[in-house]
Amino acid sequence: MNLKQEKLTDSRIKLTITADPADTSDVKKEVIKKLGRELKIQGFRAGKAPENIIEKNLDQNRLQTEFIDAVVNKLYGQALKQENIRPVDRPNVNVTRFVPFTTLEFVIEVDHIGDITLPDYKAVLVDKPASSVSAKNIDEVVDQLAVRGAIKKKVPRGAKDTDEVVLDFSGVDAKSGEPINGADGKDFPLVLGSNTFIPGFEPELLGLKEGSKKTFDIIFPGNYQVASLQNKKVTFSVTLKQVNELAKPKIDDAFAKKVGPFKSLVELKEDIKKQLKAEKDRETKAKYENDLVLAIAEKTKVSVPKVLVDEQLDLMERDEKQNLIYRGTTWEEHLKAEGINNEQHRERNRAQAENLVKMGLVLSEIAEKENITVTPEELDVRIQMLKGQYPDQKMQAELDKLENNRNITNQILTEKTLAKLVEYNS
Repeated sequence: MNLKQEKLTDSRIKLTITADPADTSDVKKEVIKKLGRELKIQGFRAGKAPENIIEKNLDQNRLQTEFIDAVVNKLYGQALKQENIRPVDRPNVNVTRFVPFTTLEFVIEVDHIGDITLPDYKAVLVDKPASSVSAKNIDEVVDQLAVRGAIKKKVPRGAKDTDEVVLDFSGVDAKSGEPINGADGKDFPLVLGSNTFIPGFEPELLGLKEGSKKTFDIIFPGNYQVASLQNKKVTFSVTLKQVNELAKPKIDDAFAKKVGPFKSLVELKEDIKKQLKAEKDRETKAKYENDLVLAIAEKTKVSVPKVLVDEQLDLMERDEKQNLIYRGTTWEEHLKAEGINNEQHRERNRAQAENLVKMGLVLSEIAEKENITVTPEELDVRIQMLKGQYPDQKMQAELDKLENNRNITNQILTEKTLAKLVEYNS
């Protein structure tokens, strides 16, 4: 095989491959044998006729096509291995010269992962934030449990803090008057003073009685979870339908025994603290690991193939659409609320997608340098653990599929690589 490589861009290459007679000598025989199994030739059992007789009875165009495909696949695979090329998409193949079964030259263009220049990742340090649970955090959970168990009494007076109100509301853009998706509700229960709703919304309801109507403006905070509503001024129209006074139970040992298998209030609070601590530890660990990989990625030199970024954008968009379905909003409504089209939406997320792909490439490169692998035993243990969590037979069958095995293997590899980086950063 004669091979010439040309760099088209940082992430795309051109390979010009010319086959030698040694590369093709056995291929024709293999192709004839393969196609011969499909032929019925008088006087011979299927696949048992001599090679020359099978060849005469074959469609010559198909024979040549199958021959070319077989040689291209064989030599392309050898070229990838020889040049240590990591393709990320299907190659574009163009046969430039072919003399049946003696001469074959073809050109391949393919996107690939280029050179990855890692920093001294063992020396990259990121502060690990502390994870703590305050007495206030615990008391808030206890109070939520008390609210759930509260006795509700409908009252005719104006609403005050700690009351539950039931309301209908709708929100429109304060400038255009256009309805805001997700900014409306019917028979919505809200405990005043709980600070669980949009900042500034609950105080507007204080003093309102059953049947009261009110219109007011709210400016959404800059860090609001829905990007399209950040810093947006929204006009809300509210109809208060009911005011309930909440008679919360006394928070004592008897209360603790009612809400769970606890002997005392102290025991209940200890359990809440344990659960809150575990949740905060998970969040802190995930953020710390993400920050560490991001810090390494920012110091890494690599050209990220566009095809990988587009695939990541597709995944992000699919997840976002799924979340919108849960919220009862269509993709078209979402784009309209954002004031952008589909292409603008993708481009807005491109930088984030590129970062995610780059971080994945960094982890993969570090795993290779550290000789981190996943053994069949490790994969088997993880699959058995997952099967224990999902007893459904269909789910267990999914876990046995090759594609899912690859995904699980990659997840374990990522976990082991992250653990190694955390070890270096300790």
